[in-house]
Amino acid sequence: MSSSLLDRVNAALATVNDPEIKRPITELGMVDSVDIAEDGRVAVKVLLTVAGCPLKDTINRDVTTAVGKVDGVTAVDLELGVMTAEQRAGLKEVLNAGQAQREIPFAQPGSLTKVFAIASGKGGVGKSSVTVNLALAMAKQDLKVGILDADIYGHSVPAMLGVADERPTQVDDLIMPVPTSSGVSVISIGMLKPRRDQVVAWRGPMLDRALVQMLSDVYWGDLDVLLLDLPPGTGDMAISLGQHLPGAEVVVVTTPQEAAAEVAERAGTMASMMHQRVVGVVENMSFLACPHCGPEHEIDVFGSGGGDRVAGTLSQRFGYDVPVLGRIPLETSLREGGDAGKPIVDSDPTAAAATVLTDVAGRLAGRGRGLAGMQLGLTPTSKL
Repeated sequence: MSSSLLDRVNAALATVNDPEIKRPITELGMVDSVDIAEDGRVAVKVLLTVAGCPLKDTINRDVTTAVGKVDGVTAVDLELGVMTAEQRAGLKEVLNAGQAQREIPFAQPGSLTKVFAIASGKGGVGKSSVTVNLALAMAKQDLKVGILDADIYGHSVPAMLGVADERPTQVDDLIMPVPTSSGVSVISIGMLKPRRDQVVAWRGPMLDRALVQMLSDVYWGDLDVLLLDLPPGTGDMAISLGQHLPGAEVVVVTTPQEAAAEVAERAGTMASMMHQRVVGVVENMSFLACPHCGPEHEIDVFGSGGGDRVAGTLSQRFGYDVPVLGRIPLETSLREGGDAGKPIVDSDPTAAAATVLTDVAGRLAGRGRGLAGMQLGLTPTSKL
C-alpha cells in the first residue's frame, strides 16, 4: 500500500485526543503500530495507559471514526493493548515536560491559567452550586476549565456533575482528572476514597498535603480557568491556598440574610490577609419570583441587602472596588439540577438563575490574569 495512505492514516490518528489527558494519542506514544493491507483494511494497535481504562470505549470510537474517514480505507481493525511500565515512565516524562519533580503549575510565574477560589463564610449558601455552574458556563464559552473540589469534608462537586462514582485514572503516581460530558475536568478527595460513604477525618497537615497533591500530582494540562471550591470559613484550607497559590483571585458567595453576610465578610478579609484579591461577591438565593404574580413580584425569603453589604464592607476595607457580580434567584431547577448531576446552565439554560450564572462566568472569564507572581522581565541597569 502507498506511503501516502499511511501518512493520511497517521495524520488522522494525530487528531484523536486521549479523553483524559486531552492530547493527541500519537504525541503520547499510545499508537503502537499501524498496518495497511492491499485492500485498504487498516489494523491499528493503541496502547491504553492502564488496564481497565474507564474511557477505552471513547478511544475505540474516536480512533475507528477518524481512520474510517480517510479516503482509501475500506475497514478499520482496532486492537487495544496496555502500556508497559517503561512506556508509562516515558509518558510521565512527556507530561511532566522532563521535570523529575512535579511542581504546582498554576503557581509558576509563566502560568496563564486564571485561578478563582470560590469561598464563603458559612456552609449552606450554595457555594458548590455556584462553582459547578460557573465552570460549565465558562466551558460553553470554549474555555478549558478544571474544578478542584477543595472542600475535603463536604465534597459535593462530583455528585453535582454526575461523576460521583467515577475514579481517576492513575499513571504510576500521576493522576488524571475525571472528564465530564460538559468538557470540564474535575478532581475531588471523594474520588480518591475507597468508598463513597467513607468519612474523611483529617487535621491541618493532612489537609495541606491533600491540596498540594491535587494541585501538583494531577495532570491538569493547559487550562484557561481553574476553579477551587473551598470549604466554608477561614480555616486550614484557606490558609494553605494563600500559601500555595498567592495569585488566586477570590469570589465570595453569600445569601441576603444578615447572619450570612457577616461571616462572608470574614472569608473575604481572610483572602486579603493572604494577599489574594477579592474580585467580587455573588449573592445566592436572592429572591423568589412569586409563583402567582410572576417575576415582577420578588419575595425576599432570606431578607435583602446581604450581597451589597459584603461588597460595600470589603470595598471600604481593602481600598478597591469589590462589586456584586450577580444575584441568583431561588429556583427549583437549580436545586434539582445539582441533585441530578445536571447543573442548571446545562439542564435549563434559559432559567433566570442560569442566565445570572452565565453572566457572572462571562465577567470572570473576561478578567485578565493577575500580575501576582508574574515575571515582568525587568532588569536594573544601574544602581541609584
